[in-house]
Amino acid sequence: MFSDVDIAQAAKMQPITQVAAQLGLAEDDLELYGRHKAKLSHALFAKTAAKANGKLVLVTAINPTPAGEGKTTVTVGLGQAMQRLGKRAVIALREPSLGPVFGIKGGAAGGGYAQVVPMEDINLHFTGDMHAITSANNLLCAAIDNSLQQGNTLDIDPRQIMFKRCLDMNDRALRNINIGLGGRINGVPREDHFHITVASEVMAILCLAEDRADLRARLERMLVAYTYDNKPVFARNLGVCGAMTLLLKDALNPNLVQTLENSPALMHGGPFANIAHGCNSLRATKLALKLGDYAITEAGFGSDLGAEKFLHIKCRAGDFAPSCVVIVATVRALKHNGDGDLAAGYPNLQTHVENMQKFGLPVVVALNKFADDTDEEIAFLREHCPVPIALCEVFAHGGAGGEELAQLVIEACEQPANYAPLYDLEDSIKQKLHKIAAAMYRAEGVQFTPAAEKSLKRLVELGYDHLPVCVAKTPASLSDDPSKLGSPRGHTITVRDVTVSAGAGFVVAYTGDIMTMPGLPKTPAANRMDIDDNGAITGLF
Repeated sequence: MFSDVDIAQAAKMQPITQVAAQLGLAEDDLELYGRHKAKLSHALFAKTAAKANGKLVLVTAINPTPAGEGKTTVTVGLGQAMQRLGKRAVIALREPSLGPVFGIKGGAAGGGYAQVVPMEDINLHFTGDMHAITSANNLLCAAIDNSLQQGNTLDIDPRQIMFKRCLDMNDRALRNINIGLGGRINGVPREDHFHITVASEVMAILCLAEDRADLRARLERMLVAYTYDNKPVFARNLGVCGAMTLLLKDALNPNLVQTLENSPALMHGGPFANIAHGCNSLRATKLALKLGDYAITEAGFGSDLGAEKFLHIKCRAGDFAPSCVVIVATVRALKHNGDGDLAAGYPNLQTHVENMQKFGLPVVVALNKFADDTDEEIAFLREHCPVPIALCEVFAHGGAGGEELAQLVIEACEQPANYAPLYDLEDSIKQKLHKIAAAMYRAEGVQFTPAAEKSLKRLVELGYDHLPVCVAKTPASLSDDPSKLGSPRGHTITVRDVTVSAGAGFVVAYTGDIMTMPGLPKTPAANRMDIDDNGAITGLF
């Protein structure tokens, strides 16, 4: 059996100019990064502005096992299947983070015969977007500490610096650190912290910015610290937002690559859905809608995380809504949620279907098939699923294994979609959280720790009550407790802290033990990776 990297290395890629030509794009519309990768030019947005939008398809999932359930694989396979059916479909995905690539999951560009390529480049440095975001983020951090060193004219309280350094790697040792040690020449001693890059506000801003001007304005609005008098300090007060925008000028443009079957795919941005808003960039999704009859995008983890944030945060920012939602499920994940019993785990799928229907959207289930799934198990799900369900075999067969799913999606996109958010922006932050918890998690209530109450009071006083909410929560459960599998009821969600990403435009509520800097497992995926003298890569998924 071939590994994903073996399959990717055997792929017959087209020059990226030919892939672009499928979308009616000329070489002048591209900024080439070699033969098989390109950024789409800034001018292309104005060039396509008058075009009508295609249909938007959102791919989400049930609560997964730790290894995930192949949501990206299904998304890629669906795009390939659409092409086989003669439809112009453009996939819009997130870029992989080096954290999970070298941590637990390995590569993150799909799998089997439903991958985006060049897989090795995508999973490693790609076009440098992650590094640009990291550099821009850390430039602002350096400016904050330099301001302290050079007399602290902004009167920043070192104990109330909210903005954190970042690194696109799982490194738990950097969660809590002391900096500025070793005497006056080395800065002002203080406690500091690291996020993983995909959890940084700069990442969220890049993924929600409309254009360069909006990017600059959002960077300037970031709340980074408080003074000794508890007054807010914003990024604009440090004077480096122009330089940050300069660092991000190329990263702002979406990346164009291709699937194994040479259909087009945009990959841009990569916020995690358990600690951030979990969607690829607004710019990539908008371009996909202009360039294709169908734009197929995914949101991280299950409907309780990425999809909820897509529908409450990204749809509002982009002024669009899906025509159809695809929920990826697997027999193994449902059995995992049922302590080994498929029937006991089935309510998890039913709950995720109901979650999406509450937004007024047509729903299709993609049953991602694994080799050990039995005919009886598949028949059980076909019998009980309340919405159309397709057996998806894109991992083994590429687009040919997704034609049933593609046909169901095409039919669902012709049904009425009456998108409506579950909360109003005029609701208080607490009201928004209570509505999300009740509707999405089936919780009986939400409780706030004293620290969360204090933070919430400060944000309300600063006028951030009108923003949408981004919940940081475990992906393993519909609750905030990863041990509560299936479809738990009667639980309470505990919010332990509330912060604001003022530039991104949302409030973040932290629940459970969620952390913004993951750690490596006992045996990281990096341990099985290598490259030989001929440049052949092994172990990358």
